[in-house]
Amino acid sequence: MSSVSEPIPLAQPDIGPREEELVLEVLRSGMLSLGPMGPRFERAFADWVGTKHAAAVSSGTAGLHLGLVRAGVGPGDEVITSPFSFISSANCALHAGADVTFADIDPVTFNLDPAALEAAITPRTKAIVPVHIFGLPCDIEAISAIAAKHGLAIVEDGAEALGAMRQGRKVGTHGSPTIFAFYPNKQMTTGEGGIVTTDDDDVYEDLLSLRNQGRADSGAWLEHDRLGWNYRMDDLSAAVGLAQVERLDEILGRRAAVAERYAPLLAGIPGVTLPSVVEGDVRSWFVYTVLLEPHVDRNAVIGLLAERGVASKPYLPSIHLQPLYRARGHREGEFPISEATSARALALPFFGKLTLEQQERVAEALAAVLADPPVR
Repeated sequence: MSSVSEPIPLAQPDIGPREEELVLEVLRSGMLSLGPMGPRFERAFADWVGTKHAAAVSSGTAGLHLGLVRAGVGPGDEVITSPFSFISSANCALHAGADVTFADIDPVTFNLDPAALEAAITPRTKAIVPVHIFGLPCDIEAISAIAAKHGLAIVEDGAEALGAMRQGRKVGTHGSPTIFAFYPNKQMTTGEGGIVTTDDDDVYEDLLSLRNQGRADSGAWLEHDRLGWNYRMDDLSAAVGLAQVERLDEILGRRAAVAERYAPLLAGIPGVTLPSVVEGDVRSWFVYTVLLEPHVDRNAVIGLLAERGVASKPYLPSIHLQPLYRARGHREGEFPISEATSARALALPFFGKLTLEQQERVAEALAAVLADPPVR
């Protein structure tokens, strides 16, 4: 049991003896990259998600970039995505040489609003990067219909949604290349790393080449027939990933149990809105983010919680108001729902081994701070 004075971190990876065992197996083999562990991990991951293929890469960002490159996105094109996401959801378009167009979000799910998406399409639009934010699936059916109508490619950003279910189907199985990410705060981790799932044989073969410096399909040593990148995942990371996939149902179950415990602890605190529920969908718990009242100074609340030993973060800043995108001409007022959500969203400590005692401390600290909340 942790001491009452011990700070409660925001996130923590779930690592056990199986991860150590497989990492040692790789170290003892001497094959630290391009060895057998990578394909073992990819096969296990694809089987768990329910896709034909999975191509491991060095990060979720790398996967998004390769997905757009494979879709033919390049200079002169536009890619539409959500402003309410981690910055990689937009940066991948810049990496491909294209421009980014944002469309506002739904106020309940925080995912891309299909109506706003369709209104943002121009003759230069080439692809859509829909985000399954905070592990809640987006309306991929509506987005896919819009993409088909306008002849657009889709690369799904499922970085936060491993295990999420959209109307009975797992994220990653709706027909578009889908990326997942494995930073240590995600549902599962490889340290750093990501993966792209697909059922398309040609997409998969191209991804294998593009992630490995454009290696030729002929198999000839050091023969490269296209521009590629060093986006490979090493075998040590893949070993951690394989162990995590073997334990994934257990890991996701623990996270869901922590989320279920939070709801009654926080529901009675005035001015706190809990994460939304969409009938028929299953959220995969990446973070536990609540909304504060609009007049409350969320950033001041973060400081007051820290004084009580409780970590919290603003989740997430709107991408278009990041310095990089302000320099590209974006300003306040463009996407009011995203901006209002960004100003109110507060991520609380969340990981599978978070104890009930720790959660009670989080709830008590938040209730104390909001009893006399700092205002804007």
